[in-house]
Amino acid sequence: MMGDLPDGATPLTPEEIEGLIPSHISLKQELNACEQENILSARLWLLGKRVAGVAEARFLKELHRRMFDRTWKWAGEYRRSDRNLGVPWQRISFELEQLCREVRAWREEELFSGDELAVRFHHKLVWIHCFPNGNGRHARLAADLLAVEMGGQPFTWGQGDLVPVGKCRETYIQALREADQGRYEALLAFARSGAA
Repeated sequence: MMGDLPDGATPLTPEEIEGLIPSHISLKQELNACEQENILSARLWLLGKRVAGVAEARFLKELHRRMFDRTWKWAGEYRRSDRNLGVPWQRISFELEQLCREVRAWREEELFSGDELAVRFHHKLVWIHCFPNGNGRHARLAADLLAVEMGGQPFTWGQGDLVPVGKCRETYIQALREADQGRYEALLAFARSGAA
């Protein structure tokens, strides 16, 4: 069902694939459509809510659960195996709590602009890779919510679909790789203005 994965995508274990809720799905595009519909329902849940405490592990787990609870039985649960990227699974809880503390400190000390802080938060969420699937989409929505919580606007994230292979996704993955090296300019530019 999963087929070839695009660059930057995370393969699922057979046990995780067994966690698929809709039994009719057999093609990757059907899975993408199902997940997108689920994410839209999460956005409806968020509509009109004044979300505070975005950078808290409990909220981040609930956000993932809401984004994928109609698609995956394990939605909102940390992954329990290592991946081609991300921290070792046993360190997820520690690393996420550490990130949440860092975000609070960054905000208190006003180390970064609101946009840069939210983009750094996004990058570190992707780097930790908390969940079996949906980490990029989850991290982008969490960064949007954090930007709004700090008085800003949601990001545009390249103004394109980042799930399929294409120029927009390639630019995003390259910007994430630059952020891995401590260079956030490309990711910040991509998040606000889109692919160049």
